[in-house]
Amino acid sequence: MAEAAVRTVTVVGAGIMGRGIALAAARAGYETRVVEPSAKAAESARAEIEKILARAEEKGEIESAAAAAARKRLAWASGLDAAKGSDLVIEAVPESVALKAEIYRGLAPHLGPGAILATNTSSLSVSELGATSDRPARFLGMHFFNPVHRMRLVELIRAKETSDEAVEIAETVSRAMGKETVLIRESPGFVTSRINVLIGNEAFAMLEAGVASARDIDKALKLGLNHPMGPFEMVDLVGLDTRLRILEYLHRTLGEKYRPSPLLIQYVKEGRLGRKVGRGVYDYTT
Repeated sequence: MAEAAVRTVTVVGAGIMGRGIALAAARAGYETRVVEPSAKAAESARAEIEKILARAEEKGEIESAAAAAARKRLAWASGLDAAKGSDLVIEAVPESVALKAEIYRGLAPHLGPGAILATNTSSLSVSELGATSDRPARFLGMHFFNPVHRMRLVELIRAKETSDEAVEIAETVSRAMGKETVLIRESPGFVTSRINVLIGNEAFAMLEAGVASARDIDKALKLGLNHPMGPFEMVDLVGLDTRLRILEYLHRTLGEKYRPSPLLIQYVKEGRLGRKVGRGVYDYTT
């Protein structure tokens, strides 16, 4: 299917992932609507998008005219009715089946029969989520990575009822955004989350046991294994609460090796959720 098949993209949720996906869509040439009910979150997202575009202009990664065009393609709304007429809707709200299902029910009256609905979930069952929508054949996972404007991969997750056309459209859009794709059959945690959370969980186990400091564990994986970020830098960026929810889900679905580290649970209980609150494994307030 040609790129022209998708003209308008709606992103639901303007958190860390949603804002990045929205910017990628706008830069790819799609008219992009961002639905975010929280005025504070929307303002934060707009400021972050502007910062990324300004930095890209300064570095010569994007021409001023292209940056201005991307800004113009972005529209902001607080209600799901803004998705009316969209060709593709990408949901990027927190990892809760109930919350996502509520979003899909709210979207149903506003979407045409041909619209594709995608979830950016990093671990939940795409088949289960698709079954709560009104269009399981036109439903799939599009798992982007943080920071979206830098990370090149999108995992496309095909649920049991996902059509070939839905996959083709999602791949076309991903490539228009400058991404590479991998196609994954429905499976808890897909590929990247299953491996990444095991690494992060083991890092917490080593930290709790006093094997090494957090900074030295991060340094070891970056310099010794060529990881671009250490596991603690990564979890602080993603959010410790988000990582814990993923581990809890994988523990339920895949077994004991995904049992969350007691230290991770402790940090979450203490409110140490990562960069978004100023403190996670590391302290960002000083």
